[in-house]
Amino acid sequence: MNAESILALRRHPAASKIGVIMIAAALVLLPFVLANIGTAWVRITNLAILYVFLALGLNIVVGFAGLLDLGYIAFYAVGAYVYALLASPHFNLHWPFWAILPLGALLACFFGVLLGTPTLKLRGDYLAIVTLGFGEIIRIFLNNLSQPVNITNGPQGVTLIDPFRIDGFSFATTQSIGGLTFNGPIKYYYFLLLVLILVVILNLRLQNSRIGRAWEAIREDEIAARAMGINTRNMKLLAFAMGASFGGIAGGMFSAMQGFISPESFVLVESVNVLAMVVLGGMGNIPGVILGAILLSFAPEVLRYTVGPVQQQLFGRTLLDPEVIRMLLFGFTLVIMMLFRPAGILPSATRKRELESKRGA
Repeated sequence: MNAESILALRRHPAASKIGVIMIAAALVLLPFVLANIGTAWVRITNLAILYVFLALGLNIVVGFAGLLDLGYIAFYAVGAYVYALLASPHFNLHWPFWAILPLGALLACFFGVLLGTPTLKLRGDYLAIVTLGFGEIIRIFLNNLSQPVNITNGPQGVTLIDPFRIDGFSFATTQSIGGLTFNGPIKYYYFLLLVLILVVILNLRLQNSRIGRAWEAIREDEIAARAMGINTRNMKLLAFAMGASFGGIAGGMFSAMQGFISPESFVLVESVNVLAMVVLGGMGNIPGVILGAILLSFAPEVLRYTVGPVQQQLFGRTLLDPEVIRMLLFGFTLVIMMLFRPAGILPSATRKRELESKRGA
């Protein structure tokens, strides 16, 4: 939120409270509305929330600290496999989720530092190439660590992964509470929504803290930031570590929701997709990043369910594969955004001023 929006909320506190209440009510009722359309839409919403987690984590690295990361999906894979291996028959371990998720976040954090350490002096294209290679290395390792000791089960992936359970309450079963039917996707939706609120609050606190201002200084001018006494080395490593930990948590929740994972879920395209969410919404602006993640999560699914039937009605057959049209529109939208609104849909005030000053110069 920028200064103008904060001042507007202070001038109209009653209106802001009503707005918050309406948004909260809409979020509470949303899964039941979507369930009437189809349970698949509740699952799509849950995946969209996971993408919001990933976008917020990558925004710490790209938006706050100004570092490019094309291998961010690797941390997502680390968290997913940590949960899958410790909560499945693969090693015959069935640890509780509240013990595995922090462990996945810590391991992803370690890999974030491992990636950040050799890239501290790299910027631009060189940093992009190194991070891209790191993401591919993780995927290749997961794909091949089945011999001579079967650790990841290779390309076959890990199956029969345990869902979240709390004292016998399983998130994978359907239950009736107070006359309302809560199936697995609806239960996961409320859990993900609660975690998302905590993640957003943490991001807002980070952005407005001394650490957030140090990241912003590094993004604007690293040499000046170092001259002002900021330990740029530690701040960069902290950005990589914190961004990676968010990806690790999201990966663990993805693994529990799906019940099956394989290396094919963590390809380079996914990293590019998450980066596009951050850029489209507005780098460095938390509401913008959330909006970008939601748009790029739902738009492909809407096109998938509408493009095919529309072609059938108009031409009697499918002329173009919906996937081709989806990628075409996706690329066209990004090109238009970069030409006419390069700062994103909801840019941060700082980045907006940067682009305006560059245009003026």
